[in-house]
Amino acid sequence: MIKSMQDLMDFARERGPKTVAVACAQDLDVLKAVTRAKESRVADAILVGDQNKIEALASENSLDLSSFEIINIVDMMEASLKAVELVSSGKAHMVMKGLVDTSIFLKAVLNAEIGLRTGNVLSHVAVFDIKGFDRLFLVTDAAMNIDPDLETKKQIIENAVVVAKALDIEEPKVASICAKEKANPKMPDTMDAAALTEMNEKGELTGCLVGGPFALDNAVSEEAARIKGIEHPVAGKADILLAPDIEGGNILYKTLGFMMFASNAAVIVGAKAPIVLTSRADSDESKLNSIALGVLCAAKLF
Repeated sequence: MIKSMQDLMDFARERGPKTVAVACAQDLDVLKAVTRAKESRVADAILVGDQNKIEALASENSLDLSSFEIINIVDMMEASLKAVELVSSGKAHMVMKGLVDTSIFLKAVLNAEIGLRTGNVLSHVAVFDIKGFDRLFLVTDAAMNIDPDLETKKQIIENAVVVAKALDIEEPKVASICAKEKANPKMPDTMDAAALTEMNEKGELTGCLVGGPFALDNAVSEEAARIKGIEHPVAGKADILLAPDIEGGNILYKTLGFMMFASNAAVIVGAKAPIVLTSRADSDESKLNSIALGVLCAAKLF
């Protein structure tokens, strides 16, 4: 099982390299990340975008792009479509967002003719290496689904399980995170958590072990679960933390990254191939980790 971000990089190197198509690659942190991914033998890249700006950034920052194919397309929509087409045609294994609005990028991903849509929900899965814990944590969904209903949450779990299995977690433990540990009709997310647990028990949600509702403490701490008298097999041992909505997920994501300084990676799953969609505020280190996570996910698909 992959238990740390260093493990993630090492296994990505072993299972790669894969090729990432970058849409609108005229972004310094993205160029740093793909350069490091190439140097680390994790991934190759095809850079699609404004070639003059890409080469200027490389020159100004002493980045060697000579081993990368650069496809010169200035228009952002056209560049995004080309990057997606490279994946759908099999010339690349995953697509990465560069300096382009997320709405434009995702419109290309979902294009009816050359896009990567499957009919499934797309969801964001972040992986965190947190000091003091003996495992990685997957947090979902912090970026895509605003207020998911029960069926959407089921698909978000299924997507996260795909990522967990790419990390060699054979039966990931999923905790539905809420404000309290008991189902309460006045708190709809707790009712969803109980329903998801029941789906899992009935075999309607497979490949994982689901429990909830849990508060965050008794989802990740066995001692907190013991004090509260919670005996579910997921209690204190969660691998996947299912947020109740995008606000809860986003707050948790940014708390771990910006206040606990946990190293992280993230992908969007549910499409035909992994999608690396990082924030402008994410470091090139985080972008590199995300490419490596995409490689591991792609290794399960291709």
